[in-house]
Amino acid sequence: MDPIRSQVSPDRFFAGLTEYVFETRLGLADPPLVDYVSGLLGRFIHFDSIYRLRDPVGRRLEEVTEMMLEAAARVGEARREAHRHIGDFTLFWTGLYPDILEARQNRSRFDKFLDYREQGKIAYSIAAEIEPLDEQAVAGPVLERLSEEFEICVEGLHELRKELGGATPS
Repeated sequence: MDPIRSQVSPDRFFAGLTEYVFETRLGLADPPLVDYVSGLLGRFIHFDSIYRLRDPVGRRLEEVTEMMLEAAARVGEARREAHRHIGDFTLFWTGLYPDILEARQNRSRFDKFLDYREQGKIAYSIAAEIEPLDEQAVAGPVLERLSEEFEICVEGLHELRKELGGATPS
């Protein structure tokens, strides 16, 4: 194995690849947006992060419909983070794994007729409207741009998957 490659952290790898794909393939030069998407990829390496949203008794929520109900029941920062997670979850599946998403939705009890793209846009928009308590939290304008540029981000993730040698999403 190449010793230089083995020293690159997943975060740096995703940051470089995401920046390359978004800027060269899509012509999108928006560092905060690109940084957010690459951070999402780094977070979602861990299965627990993909399904981190839980109901009040600690049950993992796996369907967007359940996540939306839980987000609506929360207030303040918890509501913001739940909606942000819904945006991240829908962007991840529609962008990187639309083929798996279709199979997931066909097996779903609740999400069968749900439009993940539309729900992702709405979720990011709601999260952007809620002021974070933590100064280090993702800024509202970045979340608003994710809502507005959701389709471009999906295309960027399609291109990123191709760059990684994955099958081209349809």
